[in-house]
Amino acid sequence: MTRFRFAPIPASLPSVVPFTGPETLERRSGIPFRARLGANENGFGPSPRAVEAMIRATAGIWKYGDPDSHDLRHALAARHGVAPENVMVGEGIDGLLGLLVRLMVAPGEVVVTSDGAYPTFNYHVAGFGGRLVKVAYRGDAEDPQALAAAAHRHGARLVYLANPDNPMGSWHPGRRIEAMLDDLPETALLVLDEAYAEFAPDEAIPAIGPEDARVIRFRTFSKAYAMAGARVGYAIGPAELIAGFDRIRNHFGMNRAAQIGALAALEDRDWLAHVRAEVDAARDRIAGIGRSNGLDALPSATNFVALDTHRDGAFAGALLRALADRGVFVRMPGVAPLDRCIRVSCAPEPELAAFAEALPGALRALA
Repeated sequence: MTRFRFAPIPASLPSVVPFTGPETLERRSGIPFRARLGANENGFGPSPRAVEAMIRATAGIWKYGDPDSHDLRHALAARHGVAPENVMVGEGIDGLLGLLVRLMVAPGEVVVTSDGAYPTFNYHVAGFGGRLVKVAYRGDAEDPQALAAAAHRHGARLVYLANPDNPMGSWHPGRRIEAMLDDLPETALLVLDEAYAEFAPDEAIPAIGPEDARVIRFRTFSKAYAMAGARVGYAIGPAELIAGFDRIRNHFGMNRAAQIGALAALEDRDWLAHVRAEVDAARDRIAGIGRSNGLDALPSATNFVALDTHRDGAFAGALLRALADRGVFVRMPGVAPLDRCIRVSCAPEPELAAFAEALPGALRALA
């Protein structure tokens, strides 16, 4: 019997980590990866202006970060054409998702998501006592119609949808997301994860007013802005909902240097355009590597590409391990039939060259 008595909800949960980090895998093997292509990080790097700003900020790191993220919040509001009261800055989308679930979902209430979609969201729902209901993907994309129908059947409080999608890279036109809002029950709030929006075509972004009470949107500096380690994300939603975060958030949770760096990154539009071009080229390169080895690339509006092995999850999992043995870290979706694919992050050419070198041998080892 343990000497520690956990509260009922965490006591009922298994000890899990949504993602095993590459550092953990390296410690287990004792060999560093040559190519880090599994976490959808942006290896093209942050804006040099952001790096310089963060270096300058280190001299003042003895200060807490601004608990209101005032400067960054106002800059984000101006960028998106909303009021500062419509924006909440937090510790990445992951941290903000946890706060949203805590704010909106009572124990036992239903949250609808897709089977195979972002597992960290599910982790928060379980951690705060919500009840997950999952629907299947349709054609390698999340199914807005099925999600809305499930929300009606189960009286859902939250409905999660990522557009563009992780792990498949697929996307829906913005008008389809707008139509989905009309299909939701009045009790449900759409959680629209737009982590990869900067890589998506313009038509993928829905036209949604900030005071639309049916939806809250999430963006991040982890992907296109290449600041995953800084943990900066933000939500855009109705002012009344955004104000609710102040009831429960960690008011001094934002790193001061990260706040300053994110503001500088936001202002450097030329670097963002450079990164988009690099990602476009890298997607083509990954598709070509896959095609040369009998794997087909699924269309992607993200900074990764899902390569279809045309086999099953057991084969894809074995391929991941064979690539890891050759110093290449990639990941795969966790649910069939999505798990027939491996997911490869866009990266600079030396890392993609390492993948191109390792893939043929890894496939031969499984023949």
